[in-house]
Amino acid sequence: MMRLSDAMVEHLRGLTDWPDLAGTRYEIRHIIGRGGMGAVYLAFDHALDREVAVKVLSVQDQALAARLAREARILARLEHPGLVPVHDYGVLSDGRPYYVMKYVRGARLDEYAATATDPHERFRIFLRICETVAFAHSAGVIHRDLKPENIMIGAFGEVLVLDWGAARVLGDPEVVTVTGTPGFMAPEQIEGRVDLCDARTDVFALGAVLTCLSGGEHRALDAIAGTAMSPRPGDRYQDVPALAADIARYMAGESVSAYAEPLTERLARVAGKHAVALALIGAYMLMRVLLIAIR
Repeated sequence: MMRLSDAMVEHLRGLTDWPDLAGTRYEIRHIIGRGGMGAVYLAFDHALDREVAVKVLSVQDQALAARLAREARILARLEHPGLVPVHDYGVLSDGRPYYVMKYVRGARLDEYAATATDPHERFRIFLRICETVAFAHSAGVIHRDLKPENIMIGAFGEVLVLDWGAARVLGDPEVVTVTGTPGFMAPEQIEGRVDLCDARTDVFALGAVLTCLSGGEHRALDAIAGTAMSPRPGDRYQDVPALAADIARYMAGESVSAYAEPLTERLARVAGKHAVALALIGAYMLMRVLLIAIR
């Protein structure tokens, strides 16, 4: 019996799952990526003459179909530059649902961070992520699966938060399930405590994302990430804007609320922040000393 390679198995799986969009305005070109719930394909919209991304459920499953439809509705109602807009929704001839969204060219955050050498730029991107997540929270939507793989950096600097399949709408009834990605899941997620999953659950995941971006660059950053990832929700930043504010203060060379700064570090930070002014003062004092000596 011939053993099929993993690549061949994946190829055959792709052919089996290949969506039939006959009768629609979309023509599938190739697969972009695959997740636990479905696959995303590059397609061409013949009506509007443009490329789009189509997310299709991988298997016929009633619960997953409802989840995909829910994800499409959530994205459709959240209009923000940091979110991929949804254009269309439908059901294939085999009963699998799909939705159509903007096709974004770019790199995942983990891929981008591996090549980005400017720390300031990495933290600027982190603030953009926080802005998008905070917007979703203001609409009562919690992501619950924030991680570098679900964040896209577009070709023109766009920062997009993707994959809202695990999102929770606050106030909606929900069956208790453990959802998320190990390493980015808050303790209440791991324990299946849906009643405790709120904005602070996403704060925990953002702390883990920050750790991936900072790489232990500074003790103040470690303290910010540690506060965000506190085991008890009450010990974390209570919302995303509070976390973002500490990052903004760090970028501006100011003290942060999460870190009890030693005096030596405070002096060094202040000196670094006002290096130009101190250099000018030093040059002035040196000139005065030289003039006095000459006289």
